[in-house]
Amino acid sequence: MTEAGDAVAIYVHWPYCARICPYCDFNVVRARGRREEEAALVAAILQDLHDQAALVGPRPLASVFFGGGTPSLMPPHAVGAVIDEALRLFSARPDLEITLEANPTDAEAGRFAALAFAGVNRLSLGVQALDDAALRFLGRDHSAAEARRAAELAAHAVSRLSIDLIYARPDQTPDDWAAELGAALAWGFEHVSPYQLTVEPGTAFGRALARGTLVPPDEDTAAELYEVTQAVLEGSGFEAYEVSNHARTPEARSAHNLHVWRGGDYLGLGPGAHGRLTLDGARTATVAHRRISDYVAGVGSREPWAERERLSPPDAAEERLLLALRTLEGAPVELLAALGLGGRAEQLAVEGFLRLEGGRAAATPKGRPLLDAVLRALLV
Repeated sequence: MTEAGDAVAIYVHWPYCARICPYCDFNVVRARGRREEEAALVAAILQDLHDQAALVGPRPLASVFFGGGTPSLMPPHAVGAVIDEALRLFSARPDLEITLEANPTDAEAGRFAALAFAGVNRLSLGVQALDDAALRFLGRDHSAAEARRAAELAAHAVSRLSIDLIYARPDQTPDDWAAELGAALAWGFEHVSPYQLTVEPGTAFGRALARGTLVPPDEDTAAELYEVTQAVLEGSGFEAYEVSNHARTPEARSAHNLHVWRGGDYLGLGPGAHGRLTLDGARTATVAHRRISDYVAGVGSREPWAERERLSPPDAAEERLLLALRTLEGAPVELLAALGLGGRAEQLAVEGFLRLEGGRAAATPKGRPLLDAVLRALLV
């Protein structure tokens, strides 16, 4: 059993987007004239939920998370149907956290009350920037004014709010970013996820980088922007409980993400969704068919997964370690010992990159911005 216990979480992937952002490499499609396909997908997600619940058996329900894509485009009645089925199949506490990612357009913000009525109690708003020029650069279809209105509506609809922001944009200065981040905090969010812009191959930004028409900040500037992020958020009372997630209080932390980082089981529903399940006593990694039609057909034939891999105990332990070291609480030292990494961890602690205390190993402030390198030193 992992630190997350025997509870299971649910991740639902809704692949439709009004517009494909130039930095996005997720499994998404344009939402244009797809009503019949969307209805078939909802039915498949519900069937997949039922079938996977039968596989894992009666379990406590840790959380439900609707991601994408743009799940705020999902019909509220369909969101409600998935939530109702999850509550029927699993036992849940009255304060179960049910999160939905949303774009802050006026049209989508108009659905917030209906989504809350369906059972959603936490919204994660993909604001990304507070500057209209930056939003156009990022391919977003909302303005800064729309984002503010959406935040106000969301605050009336649900009890928990989070905001996503993207920094390290071309020509962005540390002073500009500090001012933008401070302005976002003034909106009253209790959870902030600031992500450094990454350029992935195969995306529009990836092609622009290859052509030389996109020039991201150099390493020194990116490092300074990271330090500004930490300083502004810490100065405003936020704690970096994970590398890219900051919360004002422990209650404001994402229950779903914590469950995953602690190595808990979760069902992956929807096209391309990843899952982690304990099946026949073994940690099992699942990946659903990516194409919507393939997923719908696969669920119909009781074969929803394009990949199903039984992880060896060392592979499962290493995966848990990689996830846990992203968090402030870190990993139990027993996990390091099981992998034979105690000596390497002690050396990294001497060098100031890891902290070993209270039976746990965690990255230090020095190690966190270099976490990828720390993990390579630990594992390779």
